Amino acid sequence: MTKDRGFSLIELLIVVAIILIVAAIAIPNMIRARISANEASAVSSVRKIATAEMGYAAAYPTVGFAPSLAELGGPGVGCQPSATTACILDVVLSSGTKSGYTFVATGSAQGSGVNTVFVAGSAPDTFNVTGIRNFCSISDGVLRSLTPSSQTPPASVVSTCTAYPTAQ
Repeated sequence: MTKDRGFSLIELLIVVAIILIVAAIAIPNMIRARISANEASAVSSVRKIATAEMGYAAAYPTVGFAPSLAELGGPGVGCQPSATTACILDVVLSSGTKSGYTFVATGSAQGSGVNTVFVAGSAPDTFNVTGIRNFCSISDGVLRSLTPSSQTPPASVVSTCTAYPTAQ
């Protein structure tokens, strides 16, 4: 007599069901962990932009704060600091997109020709997938955050940023 060896169909279905249950539990936690990591990167990046704005204003007092994010960066290799490419931020961040977030930095003049205020803002590229909170900072250096109910663009004006509550 020979005996068949192997798994029965029922045994295979039980194993597949267990794998699906484990995946259903693990995947949402993994997505939340990715969102948390993206938000931590966005907070760090907004702070770096605010610090770069202060350095730019000190280096180019006739301009004040940088008119846009691009002026804070420069080419990846052989960067020569100037008012249009200050070489303060890395190429990735100064391009405006990093770790699932979009970034803006805007300097503006309040009556004079020199940019006396700036706004550094960030928003998730895809709401509830790459992040759920927007972050911003202005000339006072305070980090602010907002959890909107849907996709919103990054804060690019002082009044929008100051409406955000202080980040916790």
